[in-house]
This record gives sequence, structure tokens and C-alpha cells, in this order.
Amino acid sequence: MPLTNSQYDAVLRLYNERQLRNRREQDRRIANARRRIPRLSEIDGEVASLSLKKARILLNKNYEKDFDLPAALKELSEERRVLLLSNGLPEDYLELHYDCALCQDTGFIHGQKCICFRRAEVELLYSQSNLREVLEEENFQNFSLDYYSEDIVNGDSGLTSRQTAALALKHAGEFVKGFVNSFENICFYGDTGVGKTFLSHCIARELIELGYSVLYLTAFDLFELLEQNKFFTSAETREAHHHLFDCDLLIIDDLGTELTNTFVSSQLFLCINERILQKKSTIISTNLSLAQFAETYSERTFSRILSHYKMIRLFGNDIRIQKQLSGGNNHVADK
Repeated sequence: MPLTNSQYDAVLRLYNERQLRNRREQDRRIANARRRIPRLSEIDGEVASLSLKKARILLNKNYEKDFDLPAALKELSEERRVLLLSNGLPEDYLELHYDCALCQDTGFIHGQKCICFRRAEVELLYSQSNLREVLEEENFQNFSLDYYSEDIVNGDSGLTSRQTAALALKHAGEFVKGFVNSFENICFYGDTGVGKTFLSHCIARELIELGYSVLYLTAFDLFELLEQNKFFTSAETREAHHHLFDCDLLIIDDLGTELTNTFVSSQLFLCINERILQKKSTIISTNLSLAQFAETYSERTFSRILSHYKMIRLFGNDIRIQKQLSGGNNHVADK
């Protein structure tokens, strides 16, 4: 998924800053070397003088006897190299150093994005997701089924807590694999502390690594943003509001924990409906049961979610409590 114009400009600004920083560092090194080794300034002057002399000879055959410029420059370059090494400086001390030698800090190689540019894109996406630190721990590699019981059974499906979690994990993986070709939304619902948020983070991590923009907001932060945009708008708020609808994946966490009123209910509908219309995926996690969800929000909101979201229920014992009892040493879903 290509970056938006503002995201692309942000990455290019990073490269411009990098180039300026490295040029300043080169200037600093040159000044330092010339102070320590005065002969270097003389060599630079001789190089310029020889180049000018060669140009005059080429323009005026009668100006002076011709000479081998490359050989002369090579001799001066060798003298410079020896001077640097003899004074404890690396032979490339005066050269421009790059953060990425492959593209020389341009971000592109033969018109194609360099691997460093793609890394910069991912870094930007992480910073805009609100999830940079948490995704280092909460990802598919660290998701475990060990804390889901085989003894707790859903009377309706006949599946155990562990079997249900395994299916949810499978659906999460399929959501990532099919993201580029299909439009899908997920609503994780069920008991407190059974991995709903963790699975959302697993999905987020994979999609960001693939170059998709992900935005994570708690329900409280979501409605605060919507309120600010409506009543106390600013340039920063407008940009954040735009990103809310423009990002490839929006994660709304802990829906139902906010103070619910008419404004909240209407804004939730507008948010999820607009993203459905734009075919932008959304993941919702909530501790509410389906009956509580229908009671808390409007009928049209509940109907919209039921008809456009894959409803995935998780249940079982609170994993956070289990981790505390076991010393908290195992990597496992805990929300």
C-alpha cells in the first residue's frame, strides 16, 4: 500500500535531514584535518590549480605543454592518504559518509526504493500507529494457547476455550494474508483478559511490517478525538481526524468502557460506516456481550457491525491473573 502524500513527504524530509547532517559532519572533519595537517589545504589548492590548468590547455592548444592530469591527481591523492594515516585518521576521513551506502542517502537506486527507504516507511508507520513499543512483545511469535483451558466449554458451539482461541488465531492470520486482496473487519468480543487486544496487536504488527498504515486507539481516545474535531478543531486535530479515516487499518480497543451518550453512539456509527464505505478495514475489541452491545449503542450501529464484521468470541480465565500466579514469565496473550 503506497504512503499518503503527507507520509511520503515525511520520509523525504527524513532523507533531507540525513543528507544535511552528513554534509555538516564532513565539513567538521575537513576543518579538523586541515587544522592538524596544514599540507592538506595546500593539496586541495594544487588539485584545483591543476584542474584549471588542464582546462586552459584543452581550450588553447598553445597555452602550455599538456600533462597527464589523472596521474598528477593520483599522486596528490596518495599523498593525502598517507598524511591522514600517519596522523591517526582513516583514509576516508575527508569523504562524505552515508547512513546508507547503497543509495547514498537518496532513498532510491535506479528509480526504485532502496531497502533503507522501505525501513523508513515502516518506522514512520510504527510511529503513527501508537503501538511501537507494545508490538515488540505482542505479536504472533509470542502468542500462546497455553493459558486457554480445555475444560471450559462453550455450550452453544461445543468448543473449548483453547479450541476457540486457536480458531481466533487462525482467523487473525487469514486476515493478514488476505488483507491486500479482500476487505474484512473483525470484532473480538468476550471475557476480560482473554487475548482480544493481543490478537489485534498481532495483526497490527504484521500489517505494519508489510507497509500498511495502522492506527490504534482506545475507545476513550477515539471519542475524544472525534469530540475535539467537532468542537475544538485545530490543524493537528484535523490531521489526526483525517488519518482516522485514511489509515489502512483502524483498531478500536475496549469499546464499551467509555461514557456512552447520544454523541458517542452517533459518532461510532459515522466512523465505522464511513470506513465501510471506503473499504478501509477496522478491528473492534470489546468486553461487551452481543446483547450488551446492542443495548449500549444504536440498533443501526449494531446491525452495521453484525453485517460487515467477522464476530469472534473469546472466553476463558483471565490470562493476566494466571500470569501473575505463575510469575509472569511466559509470553502469552493477556488482554
